Amino acid sequence: MKSNEWLHGFRHSSPYINAHRGRTVVLTIGGDAIAHDNLINIIHDIALLSSLGIRLVVAFGARPQIQSRLDATNEESTFHRGLRITPEQQLAPVLEAIGGLRAFLESQLSMGLVNSPMHNARIRVSSGNYVTARPVGVLDGIDFGYTGRVRRVDVAGIEKLLELGHIVLLPPLGYSPTGDAFNLSYEDVGSQVAAALQAEKLIMFTENQGLLDEDGALIRELSARQASDRLAEDMVQGHDGDLLRAACDACVKGVRRAHIISYADDGALLEELFTRDGSGTLVSGDNYEQIRQARVEDIGGILGLIQPLEEQGILVRRSREMLETEINRFVVAERDGTIVGCAALYHYPDESAGELSCFAVDQAYRRAGRGDDVLAMVEKLARGQGIQRLFVLTTQTEHWFRERGFQPSTARELPGPKLASYNTQRNSKVFVKALS
Repeated sequence: MKSNEWLHGFRHSSPYINAHRGRTVVLTIGGDAIAHDNLINIIHDIALLSSLGIRLVVAFGARPQIQSRLDATNEESTFHRGLRITPEQQLAPVLEAIGGLRAFLESQLSMGLVNSPMHNARIRVSSGNYVTARPVGVLDGIDFGYTGRVRRVDVAGIEKLLELGHIVLLPPLGYSPTGDAFNLSYEDVGSQVAAALQAEKLIMFTENQGLLDEDGALIRELSARQASDRLAEDMVQGHDGDLLRAACDACVKGVRRAHIISYADDGALLEELFTRDGSGTLVSGDNYEQIRQARVEDIGGILGLIQPLEEQGILVRRSREMLETEINRFVVAERDGTIVGCAALYHYPDESAGELSCFAVDQAYRRAGRGDDVLAMVEKLARGQGIQRLFVLTTQTEHWFRERGFQPSTARELPGPKLASYNTQRNSKVFVKALS
């Protein structure tokens, strides 16, 4: 019998495809990933993302390739604080290695063989001097030579190429106004460019499935604050530490999410973007914005958010006293100390059902995906409580919920206690979503 698993997977990916179309995603690919057998699959996946309308910037590294060039000329490599020291006599082989990789990646992204997934893709790849750099200088008495750090990003130049549908390819190089070229950390390039572009996501490839804990188990999710604590306590070191540091820096500067995924697992990039659970480690910028359980001190912010909607008849009126008694049911989206979104979850355990209620997002943030974030948090809490179906009553936002997997239902399908209190005068429409 023919399997339809691919069909179900494709259909379930459509909300994620729609959510990412037109958004900017920055990818970082190290030299070890470029040398791995799975690179060709990553290239095909990048081509697919581009064809789906995702704006892509790819920052690549070249450490093993640089090392190979230096070894061939018997040049000694020196590292300090995780950075390669680049004396003037080694700059030429460094530039040669990076230039060779740039040409190689451009050629791979230009493939169009009939028997390849990139047939007729016609991807345009652009690269250039979009990163201004400064020298690291002297640290701990050591002169880093032509090793540098990102000083400035040409946002307007990159945005113009993205608007034209180009993939922007960024080497680990930066240039100074004096005409010097500097060897950069590709993690620094990816992080700083993602922050400058205010990218939706920063995705970084590593050898493992993601970040692993002390027992070798995958760490599925960290807030930026938790990640910083791990770094401060030396719980993450080496290349993983460099990646986590870059993720934290990007999130603190406004990137909504950073992901650390495997370059060895075929399809890890697509799994991270187009499935609910993803494939690697997620770092979210909670010190910039966070979705969390509500607290009593949030009541004023919640009231300020929902009262205009209550006056318009969109939400049922709730008193401060009611909020005080039910605050444990609420989650809030907080940005820079301001409540910009909220929702409540009411559990009906006898029927394994839950109600999404008092759902509100500040008008200024509705186009930035805050509603999706709040909904995702409520669904996560609902699954944790064993809720199998989530329902919502709405008079104004039918299409928003339908676009996110809620199906039309009737008041008769509501849990008994909710049906008994159903307000026929409001005539709210009922929508239900199955939680797998």
